[in-house]
Formats: sequence, C-alpha cells, structure tokens
Amino acid sequence: MSPDPGTVDEPSDELHAVAPRLRGLRRAGSLTLEAAARAAGLSPAHLSRLETGQRQPSLPMLLTLARVYGTTVSELLGETVADRDAIVRAGDMDPAPAGGWTYWQAGAAGRGMQALRVHVPYGSQGDIVRVHPGEEWLYVLQGRLRLRLGDTAHVLAPGDSAHFDSLTPHRIAAAERDGAELLFVHTLLQSPVAALCLGEATGHPTPGETS
Repeated sequence: MSPDPGTVDEPSDELHAVAPRLRGLRRAGSLTLEAAARAAGLSPAHLSRLETGQRQPSLPMLLTLARVYGTTVSELLGETVADRDAIVRAGDMDPAPAGGWTYWQAGAAGRGMQALRVHVPYGSQGDIVRVHPGEEWLYVLQGRLRLRLGDTAHVLAPGDSAHFDSLTPHRIAAAERDGAELLFVHTLLQSPVAALCLGEATGHPTPGETS
C-alpha cells in the first residue's frame, strides 16, 4: 500500500511534536475537522491521522496547513522567538512547492507578517477564490499576473504592485504561459474566518479583464 499524500515515512524529532499543535490551532480557530480538511485539500480522516500522530506531514503539507491556520511552518515545528534572524540569505531560501506554486521564504519566521517569493505557473490554482483575515501586498517581478479583487479584474506587469484587504475575495493566476514571479507579503492572523477558499470560480468573464 502506498503512503498517504502529504506524509513522510520517517519523521524527524520535530515532526513528532506537530500533531498536538495542529489540533490546538484548529480548535483555537473554531474550525471543525471537516472545514479545516476542506481548506487544506485533505480528507477529514487524513487530517485526523495527522492530528493524532498516526501520519506525519511532509513540508509542502506543513506549508498548506500553516496558511490555513494563519501561522508559519517554523511555529508549527516549535521554533522559538530566539531562533529568528533579521537577515535571510539567498542560499538559505529553499524552494517549497505546494499546490502547483513554488514558495521561497523571504523573511524571518515567527513575525506578524510572512514574506515570500513565489512562482505562479500558468493554469495553477487560477480557479481558487481566497478569503481570509488580514492584508496582502504583492509585487510582480517577471511575467504578467492576473489578479481579481471582488468583481474587478486586473492584469499586472513587472513593476506593478497591489495592496489589499484579504477579506476581499481574490484570485491570483499567471496571465502568460511562462508563468509569473512575484514578491508576496501577508499578515498572519488567527480567526474563526480562516476557511480560506470559497471554491471554484463561476467562469463568467469580468468587465475589464484582459488576457
């Protein structure tokens, strides 16, 4: 039998302590097992096994769960404030793929904001509508990015940026087949509203949207 997706067979010592933190964060956010699993793209049974330590999450799964619970992977692993560093060197920015996107940590862990460099491939996650507490700021480095905020669609070119309340329903997708590279900063807030996805888009075009 093959292992569950998003799990590792030989967990490190740090991963052994993750299960109670996952359960505690979900309860602190007033999320049911079903709601949290849906937001993370898991079955409730799989999330239950992660919370009880019967399965151990992979790093991409930790990144997904950290985003659902409004925290960081470092905090899920129990790193303390003393472990934080103001400087992040390029050689220390290891890629972390999740949901088709690739993330590089571009800021210190355990802060009130999370800074990331992100590669958005064409066609990946473009139908996901996100709604969650806090603010987001993004800056396009390469390619063109399609950003829908509420009922308005925008296409951002290199050098363009956006800063918005992330309770505004939003979708992010690459507008060209080569994908897009961006800098991304968002606040990390615990909230019962932490169900991050509304589901697939309707597919109806929005006035002002261009290819």
